[in-house]
Amino acid sequence: MPNRRRRRATRPSAILALAALAGAALLAAGCTSSSAAGQPGADGKIIAVGAENEYADVIAQVGGKYVQASAIMSNPNTDPHTFEASASTGRLVNAARLVVQNGLGYDTFMDTIEKAVPDSGRRVIVVQKLLGLPDSTPNPHLWYDPATMPKVADAIAANLAAIQPSHAAYFKANAKTFTNSLTPWINAIGTFKQHYPGTPVATTEPVADYLLQALGADNKTPWAFQADVMNGTDPSAQDVAIERSLFTEHKVKAFVYNQQVTDSLTESFISLARANHIPVVGVYETMPEPGYHYQSWMLAEVRALQKAVTSGVSSEHP
Repeated sequence: MPNRRRRRATRPSAILALAALAGAALLAAGCTSSSAAGQPGADGKIIAVGAENEYADVIAQVGGKYVQASAIMSNPNTDPHTFEASASTGRLVNAARLVVQNGLGYDTFMDTIEKAVPDSGRRVIVVQKLLGLPDSTPNPHLWYDPATMPKVADAIAANLAAIQPSHAAYFKANAKTFTNSLTPWINAIGTFKQHYPGTPVATTEPVADYLLQALGADNKTPWAFQADVMNGTDPSAQDVAIERSLFTEHKVKAFVYNQQVTDSLTESFISLARANHIPVVGVYETMPEPGYHYQSWMLAEVRALQKAVTSGVSSEHP
């Protein structure tokens, strides 16, 4: 498995640099005014963009035949937190009539691009705001919360209906179908919680924490450790020692790590878990492609953890 950069907290200078990059990207794209933004596709479809491919996938499912959905971030081998805007990103966002982004500082580059070329006709759904979460919310990986995507689907349907009122019933029906399609995942969560309550696990960072909470798992990794790894800060020696003890003293049933961003510290814990016969479960921040939709991806994550807990099977790919 390749080592990848551990993410770094965004500094003001980096934000300014990104703003300049986004502006240059838009100029390179020939998008110097809002008049070019929000035009329908050649076939009359609504052009829509998801900052992350899990959101783009839901847009596509709700929008169906009337929407052309694209994702900005879709490569599971990259770190979303270090993503930088490009000319193609600027063109894509500038053309969109609907944008769905996460918020909580996870995809700040989207705000930069949108502000560079404002357009009153562009509708933007920020999932953080949709859920009413404050900026101080520590875990930005909102799509792992089972309550998130049904609300996102309904919001997408409402916004698409505002753009194309004649297809409102179609969008609403698709949103309902999407939410109903989550039932196998919700049932799997309920079954795990019923049969394996309080399952102790270790993690590297809070990528799947919302899902682990829904499963009733007991995350033994200190929050400070998770936050440090997520933000690219070296964890304290004390927290590293606590994390090591979870494996050497067999205090956990599984080790859940972010396989999208690894470094020498993460690799050392993967090796330690394996040496102590603790199964390893890899999770992603962006949806693995091809072969998955949001609902099948989330169901695969639950099944992988269940196999780890019940059969000691490691699963580093959903």
